[in-house]
Amino acid sequence: MRLDIPQELPRRREEADGPKVPADERVPRRAVPENPLQQRLKQAPDPRPDARHSHPRTPRRKNEPSQDVPRERRRPVPSGDPRRPARSATNIVGLELRPEEKQLLREAGRFRIVRTTDLRESLYDGKSRQLENDLRYLRDKGLITTAHVNLRRDGRRRSIERVEVVTLTKEGRRLLIRDGALPKDQKFYAGLVKPREVEHDSQIYRAYRKEAERIEGNGGTNLRVRLDYEIKADVQKAIYRERKADPARGMAEIKEQVARQFNLPFVDGGIQIPDARIEYDLPRDPGHDPSVDQDQGSRTGHEDIEVLTAAYHRGHLRSKAQAGFRNYASASDRATLTAKVEDDSHLMENILEL
Repeated sequence: MRLDIPQELPRRREEADGPKVPADERVPRRAVPENPLQQRLKQAPDPRPDARHSHPRTPRRKNEPSQDVPRERRRPVPSGDPRRPARSATNIVGLELRPEEKQLLREAGRFRIVRTTDLRESLYDGKSRQLENDLRYLRDKGLITTAHVNLRRDGRRRSIERVEVVTLTKEGRRLLIRDGALPKDQKFYAGLVKPREVEHDSQIYRAYRKEAERIEGNGGTNLRVRLDYEIKADVQKAIYRERKADPARGMAEIKEQVARQFNLPFVDGGIQIPDARIEYDLPRDPGHDPSVDQDQGSRTGHEDIEVLTAAYHRGHLRSKAQAGFRNYASASDRATLTAKVEDDSHLMENILEL
């Protein structure tokens, strides 16, 4: 026989020890997840004003010169885009250059394009290593560009001869203008204008050095250079003004007047313009009274130089000879020119060798 005896259920501790809680509130509630935005706000730094100034500021030193960075550390910063050139890591403003570097920039700016071999002889006393170091440094600073060009081939050369040339960049030209260490009215040029005439134009500086030595030996000072770009521009402006003032005048008459105005030769109905004009100050007369001012034109002189190449034809050579320029030609070009004017050998008498 089975007997079912009822048993009393065990009471909960909270019922025994504390007040009774309704049955619906004894069920545990589901936790609500916290908003992620609130979590980020809790992790954010203290926005109080004092938190920004928790670290003491380093006092700024006024009028203190910046530390000079060694040259081996002054290298251009590579650009992320391979199509863009590297940028210099230092500021060009206030850049200090050596005297040879400044003179190199001046010569490249005055003549637009110069051969490195000529710079080595005229500025560095034939020291190739020092020149190469300066060229590398100025290239890194973005002040110059260098390139190798092929010279024309003729019967005397069995292989192609290459020369290195230097030109200013726009940044280098701006630096020269800010420096202001050149004679008044001296213009600077940057970049190439006539790439096909690089070989010819790069020889103008060599011809200038020969003429400058002669001029300074005779007492000339304060040499300035005007290239054919500048002279042609002035001549064209003068012709335009004369034609506009009197349209009925003939062109030949106007050109002859403009040639006299700029002290240029007028040959066969055309104005002969040299590759470069060297302007300089003449020495004063030893017996001249300094208190009496002389006319500016009486104290200045000029010399026109022309570089002849094998590309000049017979008529061109004849015009240059009649113009009275100081004509120069390299040894290889002289050999070719001599063959072109065999019957006019007198044309070669006034051609000096570079």
